[in-house]
Amino acid sequence: MNQKRVAIIGGGPAGLAAAELLSLSSHLVTVYDAMPTFARKFLLAGKSGLNITHSEDYISFVTRFGPASARLRPALDAFTPDDIRHWAAELGTETFIGSSGRVFPKVMKASPLLRAWLRRLETQGVTLRTRHRWVGFAEEGFVFETPEGRSLVHCDAALLALGGASWPRLGSDARWLPWLAEKGVEIDAFRPANCGFVVGWSESFRERFAGEPVKSVAATSEAGTFPGEFVITASGIEGSLVYAHAASLRDRLQSRGSAALTLDLAPGRTAERLARDLARQDAKSSFSNRLRKGAGLDGVKTALLRELLSERDRADPGRLASVIKALPVPVLQTRPIGEAISSAGGIRWSSIDDGFMLKALPGTFVAGEMLDWEAPTGGYLLTACLATGRAAARGIEDWLLR
Repeated sequence: MNQKRVAIIGGGPAGLAAAELLSLSSHLVTVYDAMPTFARKFLLAGKSGLNITHSEDYISFVTRFGPASARLRPALDAFTPDDIRHWAAELGTETFIGSSGRVFPKVMKASPLLRAWLRRLETQGVTLRTRHRWVGFAEEGFVFETPEGRSLVHCDAALLALGGASWPRLGSDARWLPWLAEKGVEIDAFRPANCGFVVGWSESFRERFAGEPVKSVAATSEAGTFPGEFVITASGIEGSLVYAHAASLRDRLQSRGSAALTLDLAPGRTAERLARDLARQDAKSSFSNRLRKGAGLDGVKTALLRELLSERDRADPGRLASVIKALPVPVLQTRPIGEAISSAGGIRWSSIDDGFMLKALPGTFVAGEMLDWEAPTGGYLLTACLATGRAAARGIEDWLLR
């Protein structure tokens, strides 16, 4: 048998998924990663309970990837959320569906799944190389920096699965951008996704409420209206409810220069009821007492109204009720991309073919967050990384058969 050599550069979920599939075809597969261990971002995500995928109906699921949904659909069809749960079970990790629809390992961490996965890869003949940092192309192959010095790798096909630009300390540092751009690969600039935002808090509000959760609210942007909670930070806001609106707020900031997240601080009450109940309060009472008795609000919610409303608006029951139901929180900018959970932007879909091969570099394929797509948190990101890794592996198999 004429075995082919395949180099996979990047040992995160996309790269490992490709290696698993390719090794079943008897190819000589080597995975290279710059870090001392594999899948560091995967492990970090697993510390708080890994969202391995999501259980919502599949027709809705496949729409969660923005403009890239249509291009991702064939890859997702071939490795669905149900397939991921079966795959994890085969590796000894049983999963369950949480109240939010997110799918978690029963052990609520990623390390047992990763250990079993790496053992499977080694059993299937995959060579795993850590501390091998790709530093660019040579005429004959790919150049790596290793503890023993520079190394040149020759291969019949290669997969780049180097991640986006979020959490660079875990390996996704986007150093590859100029090397691919020089080869004629079209790339959209990376932008933060699932990120926090800067808000111009007063010093007194920041000192008192940084770290406080804001619970049982609904938030609205051009993305829609969603219930949930978020956290006040020293610089602004972050948390799951903010991340649900992050793409919309980010894009509005970029296109119009301003944006606001609109909060309903009392989702269970109508504006009319709030206005009546607030009007019954003694006008001589403090603002805090009127809100507590008339609207059931206290703590950080009261502080938000005090921070963002004028004295006149606080005194008018009708105006106050309207703002409790729709309080705009102006956001000034995104937090840095290095803090974001994920990134948008990357290699344009027009630069790859249906097999995930770079049109400008025949024999070189890409997968995962290097590509221009984004998704909400909750298992969508990991699902697409696994699915595109496997789709690229099938593209490599077809290429090697030519």
